[in-house]
Amino acid sequence: MPVYRKHGKPEYTYDFKLRGHRFFGPTGTSNKRQAERILEKKRQETLSNLKKAASFTAEGPMTLEIAASRYWLEIGQHLANADDCYRAIGWLLSHFGKHVTLDRISDSMIAAMVARRRTDGVSNATVNRTSTVPLRGIMIRAKKTWKVPAFDVEWRRHLLKEPRERVREASQDEEKRLLDAMRDDYAPAVRFALLTGCRRMEIVDLKWSRVDFSGRTITIRGKGDKVRILPMTEVVRELLWTLKGGHPTAVFTYVARRTRTHLKLVRGTRYPITMEGFKTAWRRYRDKSGVENFRFHDTRHTAATRTLRTGNMKIVQRMLGHEDIATTAKYAHAMIEDMRLAMEAANHTGSHTGAEDGDAMALKNRKKSA
Repeated sequence: MPVYRKHGKPEYTYDFKLRGHRFFGPTGTSNKRQAERILEKKRQETLSNLKKAASFTAEGPMTLEIAASRYWLEIGQHLANADDCYRAIGWLLSHFGKHVTLDRISDSMIAAMVARRRTDGVSNATVNRTSTVPLRGIMIRAKKTWKVPAFDVEWRRHLLKEPRERVREASQDEEKRLLDAMRDDYAPAVRFALLTGCRRMEIVDLKWSRVDFSGRTITIRGKGDKVRILPMTEVVRELLWTLKGGHPTAVFTYVARRTRTHLKLVRGTRYPITMEGFKTAWRRYRDKSGVENFRFHDTRHTAATRTLRTGNMKIVQRMLGHEDIATTAKYAHAMIEDMRLAMEAANHTGSHTGAEDGDAMALKNRKKSA
């Protein structure tokens, strides 16, 4: 279907294929006829860009428009966050203009771009991920892969400093308050997150075909379509077993509270939870619980920290799906108290270094009184 509505969203999304590539994005309108006109305009623009890219040779400078189109075709559309990449490219073209060439995008221009993006009141991380990092990807690929002229940018000077990711663990009381406040149909998804450390997208995407009760495993499809297998603990098995029969394909579902004809929702019927619906429910009922300074990603921190106390770093790395164990190392704080207790136990086993005998104690007392 060339234009369609995503679940829970009033505006249409366009979606089409051209020369073996898929193109999609928001139309910005809830009117179907307008959406179809926007679709046709996008199709013509894309066709024009493809023709320009196909006719390009490495003998001269490349415009940002052509470079962005090639980057989208080769890299952007295949990313897990393709929608974000598409929006970032659109912002870059709007800021610099379509016809600026890569050899003219200098350090000075990039510094001005960063300053402009910061005026939007977003965080340093957002500035990096929505402007500097996408532009860096385009320009480096143009220079190293396509062998076209591009300014020699010192990217480290333009990346803003980001705070180190915190590790926030829910206490037992906070966990109870969160689950008690959560809507009954969304509570199982939140509990699953606390038990497994799965990301929100991984929970929304979980299908019954990837749940193996007999083998007691769950196949998770994570970032970049990377697959990992989690063992099914008894508690997780009981949780998932109660959800069987709710929906033929989706594990986690919600109950429609009212009929919405335009969204094809019928009151009392279960539907797969969506990212936007899950985000809304989380914010609303998290605030209702009274638990402060706790984000959904902190459920992942909670699961990892608790597992690390009884396991080891390698186990947590595999559970979370981290490629580099250095990423998992931020949870090492959970082992500090266990290390202290172990060292205390070792120092009180009767060794001369751990416990002073009577003669040593007497000597120390004499030195104090001298």
